[in-house]
Amino acid sequence: MTYTIKELLRMQVAPALGCTEPVAIALAAAAAVSLLPPGPVEGLALWVDPNIYKNGLAVIIPGTGGLCGLDMAAALGAEGGDPALGLEVLEPVDDAAVARARALVDAGAVGVDLLEDHRGLYVRVCATRAGRRAEAVIEGVHDNIAALSRDGEPVADSPLLGRGGARDGRPLEDLEAWLRAQSLAGLLALPDALDQEDLDFLEQGVRHNLRLAEHGLEHAVGLGVGRALERLASRGLLGRDMLSAARILTSAAADARMGGAKLPAMSSAGSGNHGLTAILPIQAVAGFVDAPDRARLEAVALSHAVTAYVKAHTGRLSAVCGCSVAAGAGAAAGVARLLGGDAAQVAGAIKNLIEDLAGVICDGAKAGCALKLATAAGTAVQAALFAMQGVNVSHTDGIVGASPEQTMRNVGTLSTQGMVETDRTILRIMLEKRFSGL
Repeated sequence: MTYTIKELLRMQVAPALGCTEPVAIALAAAAAVSLLPPGPVEGLALWVDPNIYKNGLAVIIPGTGGLCGLDMAAALGAEGGDPALGLEVLEPVDDAAVARARALVDAGAVGVDLLEDHRGLYVRVCATRAGRRAEAVIEGVHDNIAALSRDGEPVADSPLLGRGGARDGRPLEDLEAWLRAQSLAGLLALPDALDQEDLDFLEQGVRHNLRLAEHGLEHAVGLGVGRALERLASRGLLGRDMLSAARILTSAAADARMGGAKLPAMSSAGSGNHGLTAILPIQAVAGFVDAPDRARLEAVALSHAVTAYVKAHTGRLSAVCGCSVAAGAGAAAGVARLLGGDAAQVAGAIKNLIEDLAGVICDGAKAGCALKLATAAGTAVQAALFAMQGVNVSHTDGIVGASPEQTMRNVGTLSTQGMVETDRTILRIMLEKRFSGL
């Protein structure tokens, strides 16, 4: 079993409109409703795993004027979503659909249940309309509709089934198993096989994420981290260098995305914010070096591959901030490659990044993620620059291993074993805030 860079990109990189956790909820709701006859939606019941709950709780849903919430995501998917669009399910949502969704939520017709002990990504939506009932289940990855049923009977012939869990008939879990067995040398060789179709797709991802960054810099959206950093640089309070350029570009895109801009991000390993971190620091550094477009896009491809490698060890959702340790490692590797680094320097960049950011937690998707993306982007560039200067964290330090592969595996162990209780505690704090009205 082997995979090419084309297959990896096709299976791990895709446009996504809005934060992928509420989008997964909207997709499940839209899929369930698509099985029912026309008429007003009568009710929705929703069951989700803890990490979907955590990441869908507070982030703004695009095109809604600032609305958020798991119940609202389900209602929007049911009232205006197109399940055939996958992670862009909410693209057709207009003001009329938003009004219907708000009325459904305000009427108490959307129920949300947290499956506290469920491990792994899981969304189940039950919809009723015209006196009939349909269910959709998403499992494993954000756009994998694993099961559909209508009036208690399985629907096995829907084209919606399994589209996210496999690409060209190849299951994502097989790709992840293959990735976990790879060496950094193997990952470094993958971009050499990029063809023009791949390069065009990678450039499309750059354009998607640059549009978000431009929107974040031009409009007062989200937390405004990118705009604030740009103002500080304009006033001479921050220098204009590779680090600040990466931080400005990446955080501005996160401001726009977390602030509800109706623009797709090119995601990486199932996350739009991962995609911003994996792509934009490399694009920022490219403005400082004389490198051909192919070299820049090869660096982006390597970033996606390393991001996918780390996520294959940590899982899609966890207590560890994947934008920091997964996409951050990918960006560090890509920047080092773009700067002409050899295999040892790319390895050093990854280890430097992980030593710096391994403790960053994920406390849900929200406007404040722009701060973490600013940190991840700047640290990725710094980690690469350090490695190019011979600064390499020793394997005797903390969770850093003797090799970059072992280091990334150690992050996976930290995420899947060491931080399980941390994840529960984060969610408990968030729930206490929610139910206390804070």
